[in-house]
Amino acid sequence: MFDLIIRNANLPDGRSRVDIAIGGDKIADVAVGIEATAAEEIDATGRLASPPFVDPHFHMDATLSLGLPRMNRSGTLLEGIALWGELRPTLTREALVERALRYCDLAVSQGLLAIRSHVDTSDPRLVTVEALLEVRERVAPYIDLQLVAFPQDGYYRSPGAVDALNRALDMGVDVVGGIPHFERTMSDGAASVEALCRIAAERGLPVDMHCDETDDPLSRHIEALAAETIRFGLKGRVAGSHLTSMHSMDNYYVSKLIPLMAEAEINVIPNPLINIMLQGRHDTYPKRRGLTRVRELMEAGLNVSFGHDCVMDPWYSMGSADMLEVGHMAIHVAQMAGIEDKKKIFDALTVNSAKTMGLDGYGLAKGCNADLVILQARDPLEALRLKPNRLAVIRRGKIIARTPARISELLIEGRPSLVDGSEYAPGI
Repeated sequence: MFDLIIRNANLPDGRSRVDIAIGGDKIADVAVGIEATAAEEIDATGRLASPPFVDPHFHMDATLSLGLPRMNRSGTLLEGIALWGELRPTLTREALVERALRYCDLAVSQGLLAIRSHVDTSDPRLVTVEALLEVRERVAPYIDLQLVAFPQDGYYRSPGAVDALNRALDMGVDVVGGIPHFERTMSDGAASVEALCRIAAERGLPVDMHCDETDDPLSRHIEALAAETIRFGLKGRVAGSHLTSMHSMDNYYVSKLIPLMAEAEINVIPNPLINIMLQGRHDTYPKRRGLTRVRELMEAGLNVSFGHDCVMDPWYSMGSADMLEVGHMAIHVAQMAGIEDKKKIFDALTVNSAKTMGLDGYGLAKGCNADLVILQARDPLEALRLKPNRLAVIRRGKIIARTPARISELLIEGRPSLVDGSEYAPGI
């Protein structure tokens, strides 16, 4: 007898009407027609059961702070940074914890159970670090939260940033961060990449850098990051986030850059919602999209995962903790609307992001952690189209969130009385 069996589920790999048996906090079996009983059963009725969504790039210290101290009138990255600089001295641990916990509630409701959050270390008080370390401990039963020491104002540009970052790591922050394109010079940016990779190698930590988040095609710090990754033996443990300058780079240069990134096994984290909103702001027409070269990076074998980045903060007034919204935008901006394209996009919200974060026990195979979400959609393609309700969210074998199916009542004579949008896709 199992603790929970999910019956008649479709899986992201294309298997259909599969049963998933859960014993304790692990998946005990995945097969068609499991002949066993359980304390509780869920009939998925041919809907998609997926491993939970993963957000490998977020700013939880800023989330839900929209309008504090005022709105971003220009909608630009630089005004957002300036606004955050005004808000930062007023931040309290209590307010930071409250907003972060509220966001985590929203994340759970969306089946988002793993998040990597950058934590600004530019304020020497490190109140952001104290708050997010508390949040990491409090949400551990239901969310895997990783923290990145992020020198928002520049590792060398901001006085005291070097000491603050080291103190944040000493306090227990998980990942070394950086922002080389925000240093005063290109050479300072390259020097910061070298210094931060050295720290990561010495401490045995991963690296995740905001890298080349600009429209400037000459911002090429990802080249330095790949080279230092190889030099310090950090292959597979380094992520380059954003990489928007690659959108504007010369094709010949990129033809040399991508193989270097592949050799270094760089994890790539575009942020489609933010990149399409903030980039190209200085263009008239035609306007650049600003998203990095997702298709080409995937085709080169790099691990590409998508981040939400921001939700209702100085940089982005929208957002809902729904990673399918991120994937939906990626399909449009990257022009990846083919069947196989969409499968890759879905992977970038789940298995690829789990690889970026180094999550143990992630997946829907026997022996994996019993973490999954059942969606009101039959497959990943439909999930990306509909951004459907999460019918059940399960963490370590326990149901921690439910949402009723979205079904409309139709009051038109001669037509069906109920409409379920998840039943409208033609067979392919």
